[in-house]
Amino acid sequence: MGTGGDMGTGGDMGKTVRWGILATGGIAERFTADLLTLDDAEVVAVASRSETSAKAFADRFGIPRAYGDRAGLFADADVDVVYVATPHHAHREAAGLALEAGKAVLCEKALTLNAREAGELVGLARDRGLFLMEAMWMYCNPLVRRIAELVRDGAIGEVRTVQADFGLAGPFAADHRLRDPAVGGGALLDLGVYPVSFAQLLLGEPDTVHAHALLSPEGVDLNTGMLLGWDSGASALLSCSLVADTPLTASVTGSLGRIDVPRGFFYPERFTLHRNGHEPEEFVSANDPHSFRHEATEVMRCLRAGETESPLVPLEGSLAVMRTLDAVRDRIGVRYPQETAAGRG
Repeated sequence: MGTGGDMGTGGDMGKTVRWGILATGGIAERFTADLLTLDDAEVVAVASRSETSAKAFADRFGIPRAYGDRAGLFADADVDVVYVATPHHAHREAAGLALEAGKAVLCEKALTLNAREAGELVGLARDRGLFLMEAMWMYCNPLVRRIAELVRDGAIGEVRTVQADFGLAGPFAADHRLRDPAVGGGALLDLGVYPVSFAQLLLGEPDTVHAHALLSPEGVDLNTGMLLGWDSGASALLSCSLVADTPLTASVTGSLGRIDVPRGFFYPERFTLHRNGHEPEEFVSANDPHSFRHEATEVMRCLRAGETESPLVPLEGSLAVMRTLDAVRDRIGVRYPQETAAGRG
């Protein structure tokens, strides 16, 4: 099978990075459209469960090769990195097979169904010396990076509270993927991963996890509230919903001030820093915040530098978020069919 050159290990600082896209849904469309605006990126192949779907996607974006199965994509020697845009339940297998074929991988969030699967993927990537990154585009957003920098530098003192929410009004029909336990449905993995990741970007993995949820008849979470706690005394009040159009805002309060992020906190156009005794300072994005270009650029930077993981989206951070999501599901009683009674797998 092809290995896509040495982009996953040694790197090539001057090389155009050649992408393969796995899946042809809405997120893959948006990512590919943004990827094609970058001069140093080339999309050379796409794969889907259906050759018809793959060819339609390829025709739409001018992609030279379309495969009706993922094996063809993984065997393509011209592919340096595979973007996995399948539903959550397929991430572990698809990303794992790509890594086994010698490909670097950018895998959509949540990284997998659970922490055990995530650990297996991370272990495989490290054993093979290949690049792996969760597609947490929020972490690559320049303003989110600036928020994290301000917090690290003590601009608001010691963090006391984090608040964040992500809810959609729905309603989603019973046969919608978001309500299907077999594909990792529910609010938590699709939406809750954002507020949890935001809180853990600033505070790290929590020491305690409490949660409450409204479950669907199918057994997935429709409306979930989370209270995370840290031994420092900090706490995070987070929520996600498939039945309520929540504000989609975030706020970080410290001993010396506060940072407020308006609607769309995971791709902010602006945020406001309030420091005790100072006038509010507004930070505004200089680039299109609602773009996957920042994420793709970071992947390509890493590949050219021969880095096997991104400092912006570290694998240990992705594992920690998966452990928190597992803990939330334990509290609310959500288990996916793939998970046995003895363990998550």
